Amino acid sequence: MRIKFLGTHNSESRTTKLISYLIDGVLAIDAGSIPSELSFSEQQQIRAILLTHGHYDHIRGIPAFAFANTERLIPVFGTAEALNILRSHLLDGIIYPKLAEKDSFLGKPVLDLIAIEPFKTIRFEGYEITAIKVNHPCGAIGFEIKEANGHSAFCTGDTGPGLSQVWNMIHPDILITDVTFPNELASVAEESCHLCPDLLMHELENFQRIHRYFPRVISIHLTPNHEMTIKNELAVVSQKLKIQIDIAQEGEEFSLP
Repeated sequence: MRIKFLGTHNSESRTTKLISYLIDGVLAIDAGSIPSELSFSEQQQIRAILLTHGHYDHIRGIPAFAFANTERLIPVFGTAEALNILRSHLLDGIIYPKLAEKDSFLGKPVLDLIAIEPFKTIRFEGYEITAIKVNHPCGAIGFEIKEANGHSAFCTGDTGPGLSQVWNMIHPDILITDVTFPNELASVAEESCHLCPDLLMHELENFQRIHRYFPRVISIHLTPNHEMTIKNELAVVSQKLKIQIDIAQEGEEFSLP
């Protein structure tokens, strides 16, 4: 499994992009920066988009991606709530054409919005994909993505604390997780359903207690203005737990064995 990060932040600038990353070049997890970070030929390799939830920074790139791929029907998997947000707030016939409907100006849909039920597994392009509810609004789910060889990654999407029930359902080799705020804003993180380094450490300790191992950890969704503090605090967590915690950057790639 090859994971390429296109956007790893929650705010956009010349050097920071909104959340989106690719699994083996064919599955896109969220769509904050797909059009701006991929060539047209790279976009054509994407077979489906998996939406963790309906917040703007995770769905923003879908209409532009659809316009560049009108010759095919592209599956977009997400909860019914997340897909309804996409349909009513972007693909509404006002901000963008209704590209998920057959009576769009193209006379056909370009996007196939497929509701996925939490805790149900689907099989797509050789992967087993399981959606699992997490602590965040707008129909938020994480995705466990498992290869045929049994290796798997769990992508939390945006999430707050309280993941013990999630850990009971999955056994990932790699964990891609929200770490949005520094520890001094822990109360803000909890209220907005995000994580900070101390909250992540607690969740990882629970994971280890349940499974007797730590997954490889990659953190994303950092707030740029607090990024250096978050990195320093994650380094402390890494030392305390005696594990490696990577902080993904735009354009970076990671691989599972």
